[in-house]
Amino acid sequence: MAATGSVERVRAALLAAGHPDTIHEFPATTRTAADAAAAIGCAVAQIAKSIVFRAGDRAAVVIASGVNRVDVAKVAAVLGVALKRAEGAWVRERTGFAIGGVAPLGHSAPPLLVFDRDLLTLHPIWAAAGTPHHVFRTEAEWLARITAAAVADVREE
Repeated sequence: MAATGSVERVRAALLAAGHPDTIHEFPATTRTAADAAAAIGCAVAQIAKSIVFRAGDRAAVVIASGVNRVDVAKVAAVLGVALKRAEGAWVRERTGFAIGGVAPLGHSAPPLLVFDRDLLTLHPIWAAAGTPHHVFRTEAEWLARITAAAVADVREE
């Protein structure tokens, strides 16, 4: 599989932030956290999944541990905005990525960002890199810093 424009956007964002190019391509899908963990050979918790919500006309992206369900009310409180579910076409339009490949950086328009505090206890973590077959390896503290995301408790109890 050849890298797409989406993957190249993620690669450029990583390199611009001083992060090494750690993008890996997998023949099996990495669309879900469980799929990604199986392909990589890591724990599902180590997958930094990107969950997209609508904050008016702007995307709100929650970078969450693969084992956590996101509490929308907690995220809305952190951001100070109302959130709604986002449809696939809207996600692609606002982020530049299809669902299953939404990266935490390299968006076509700057989203609101929240980073799951639970990821900070994991080493390393893996995140989508623009397609359902591409991921990159990173450290949670590094990713939180380069995305400038608000770090918060987002886990649904």
